[in-house]
Formats: sequence, structure tokens, C-alpha cells
Amino acid sequence: MAQSSERKSGTATGTSFLDTYFKITERGSTVSREVRGGVVTFVAMAYIVVLNPLILGSFSPDDATAKVDVLGNILPVNQVAAVTALVAGLMSIVFGIVANYPFAIAAGLGINTLLAVTIAPQVTWPEAMGLVVIDGIIIVILAVTGFRTAVFNAIPPELKAAIAAGIGAFIALIGMVDAGFVRRLPDAAGTTVPVGLGIDGSIASWPTAVF
Repeated sequence: MAQSSERKSGTATGTSFLDTYFKITERGSTVSREVRGGVVTFVAMAYIVVLNPLILGSFSPDDATAKVDVLGNILPVNQVAAVTALVAGLMSIVFGIVANYPFAIAAGLGINTLLAVTIAPQVTWPEAMGLVVIDGIIIVILAVTGFRTAVFNAIPPELKAAIAAGIGAFIALIGMVDAGFVRRLPDAAGTTVPVGLGIDGSIASWPTAVF
């Protein structure tokens, strides 16, 4: 009986601070399981560290595909990548410590494309980022008041599934274009029209072979 009591006492006092603070055992999980879940979550969302810089950033102002603002300035790809990774890491850590939930936070697709293609050419990059800050403040207000949840619950499940599928198709298209598997076909006016398979209808190139 004494040995049993000592064993129970040792188990209770031997509980790690990590387990106690995040209530891992209380929620029916283990530290190793949470670590594996974190690795899977990282792998699932790591694409944003590459994709966000490709959407917002540019390698050179002279590049034909450079995303320039109204003054001709660009966001360097390496800087966007560093900020994307830093913000995702810090926000995920803060969310875990403050909210005590294992949610990963990172830049989302959609607003970055709108920013790079539609908004940035009309304003400067600082002004465009200011709009993002205002957007974030509005979202916080909507979340605190419960209006955002009400709107989200009002969206039909079919539309939610379609949005997720659309984002997946968009990511896949970007990958196929960057790999050379799909190319844009500009018309005489230089505007973008439907895409074509490979280069001049051929996929016999090393990027497509790797893809």
C-alpha cells in the first residue's frame, strides 16, 4: 500500500510543466502525440512560406512578372519569406500560450493575391499594408461581437467545401505554372487568355519531368 501511494505521488509530482500548463493529459493526449501533430501541421502549412513570397514578392523591378506598386517599388522575395515565417511562428506560439489551443496561425491565401494584383499597383506598398492592418482590426471587431461567427454559420456547407476546393485548385495551378506544366497564352493585345499544356503544347522539358 505504501509503495502504491509513493508511485502515485511520484507520478503526480513528476508531471512536466508542459503537460500541466497545456493540460495535455487532462485532454486525453500525450506530449509525443502533440509533437507529432505539430510536425504534421507544419508540413501541411509550410507551403505558405514559399507561396506567399511568390505572390507578394519579386526578385527584381525589371522582371516582367514583378509586382510593383504605383511608385515602381517591389517587395523582395527573401524579405517576404523571412517575415512570413517569423510571423507564422510567433503568432502560433502566442496563440498556444494565451489561448491554450494547438492552432497554427499563418498568412492566408486570397487577400495576398488581391493585394499584389489589384491593390498594390494603385497605391504604395506601405499604404497597401496599412489596408491589411485595417482589415485585421475590422475582423477582430467582427469576431469579438460574434457577427463573424453568425456569418460563417450562415454559409451553406456546400459553399464551404467549394471554397476549400477552389483554394486547393488555385495552389495546384500555381505549382503547374511554375513547373512549366501549364503556360499562359497571351493574345495579340498581350492579355492573358486560357492556359495551354506545357510549352507550345509540349511537356518534354525537365521542369515538367520533375513535376
